[in-house]
Amino acid sequence: MNLDWFNPAAFFGSILYALVGVVVFWLCFIIIDKITPVDMWAEIVEKHNKALAMVVAAMCLGISIIVAAAIH
Repeated sequence: MNLDWFNPAAFFGSILYALVGVVVFWLCFIIIDKITPVDMWAEIVEKHNKALAMVVAAMCLGISIIVAAAIH
């Protein structure tokens, strides 16, 4: 079995990019949560605001695409 494609530097670089992406995502979420006049987390969890949940889900997908592009 040929493992020339497995480069530890690339693997750990991918892990690093993923961690940086998660940190950037959470920072963006916190900043957007502070900017908005309502508490987004409470609005989603307690009041079951489906529209806001869909916006946050779209933001999650956007960040995921950015992380995937950076890793690729």
